[in-house]
Amino acid sequence: MQSVSAERPGVTPRPVRRDPAPSRWAYRVHRMWLTPFYRAMLRIGLPVFLVVALAGWYVSNPTNRFAIAEKVSEIRRSVETRPEFTVKLMAVEGASPVVEKAIREIVGSEFPISSFDLDLDGLQRTIAAFDVIEDVALRVRPGGVLEVAVAEREPVMLWRHASGIELLDATGHRVASLMDRASRPDLPLIVGQGARDAVAEAEALFDAAGPVAHRLRGLVRVGSRRWDIVLDRDQRILLPEIAPVAALEQVLALDEAQDLLARDLTHIDMRNPARPTLRMTDPAVDELRRIRSLDNGVPR
Repeated sequence: MQSVSAERPGVTPRPVRRDPAPSRWAYRVHRMWLTPFYRAMLRIGLPVFLVVALAGWYVSNPTNRFAIAEKVSEIRRSVETRPEFTVKLMAVEGASPVVEKAIREIVGSEFPISSFDLDLDGLQRTIAAFDVIEDVALRVRPGGVLEVAVAEREPVMLWRHASGIELLDATGHRVASLMDRASRPDLPLIVGQGARDAVAEAEALFDAAGPVAHRLRGLVRVGSRRWDIVLDRDQRILLPEIAPVAALEQVLALDEAQDLLARDLTHIDMRNPARPTLRMTDPAVDELRRIRSLDNGVPR
């Protein structure tokens, strides 16, 4: 700062000139303002802090919180009840009448209903839990229609066990229960412990037994290891654990060449395919003994 050292008579004093350099405090504030962090704090952080503080103070009052919740609920309901979100009816596709009735009882919703009130994932899990259902998909179609697309399991055979008779699909999965065998005479029958775990092998045997299908009564699982084929006239074909289809084809070839199954036999034991064993009926055994006794010259 410059100033006049002394006043002289008749001389106008010169004005005091200010130092253009900023003060130390102003310099520090200016440098701080040029820092990006502080500028962001003042422009964004401070307003946000004030807004959050005011909002926290407002919602700390229980009355205000209740009013906010009521308003949000009112807005939500106004949106959910709009016509475009309303489900008016349900369509079940791909299901038999019995299954369709069961699905409608499970859904149990009175239409119209808001799509927001439908738990599609929960309904899908519940419907998929039906034994007869292989796959199910739910969606809300345009126009307010709840579509339930169902793929049912296709039964391929019957399984008789201690508790009753059940329908099985190609994988051995239970489809439904039956009261009696006569309800599905078109399906082959399997019996025995572990039979449902070998449905694929049983199907192959039924296919191979086509030439004697009119005489076939069913398959019996023995020891959860192998099969017995049961024919009419109380005949049985005992199959091996390994390659049962080949053993059956061997028996059918013998039947075609020598009319084997038309003979008085009760069992055709193929458990050792290299050495088949035949078991005759009691009358046939008696007759064979009589014939042998005549050949040996022994009177009857």
